[in-house]
Amino acid sequence: MNALAGDAYLWVKALHIIAVVAWMAGIFYLPRLLVYHADSAPGSDKAGTFAVMERRLYGVIMMPAMIATWLAGIALATSAHFWADHWLSLKLILVVAMTVFHFWLGARVRDFAADQNRYASRTFRMVNEIPTLLLIGIVILVVVKPF
Repeated sequence: MNALAGDAYLWVKALHIIAVVAWMAGIFYLPRLLVYHADSAPGSDKAGTFAVMERRLYGVIMMPAMIATWLAGIALATSAHFWADHWLSLKLILVVAMTVFHFWLGARVRDFAADQNRYASRTFRMVNEIPTLLLIGIVILVVVKPF
């Protein structure tokens, strides 16, 4: 039995899915912006444009989406009494890893804003695969619940 009454559980679940989609869209797009930013001359108009795009994507879309994902996910897990399930424990490890990656990207946005980037565009191309692998694991755990 869900602790959220009536349709509330479904509304929270919908919010969670919407937030995850928004967060993932940003987490997939931001490294691509960082690739292009790394290839532009520091202090150039092009670099300035990328810095604005990165800051807005991170602060206006990704950060609120990440927070909403966490809050709705915690509400769902609590309401459905999933805390003792092993699949959720593993999922949370992967979501924490995604969150660490999120904050790593935020640090890179701040580095670029201060013209202090120390990573090559190749690095951003490579790390862009991390959220894909994490997302695959998360979706499998949520849908299949193998444990």
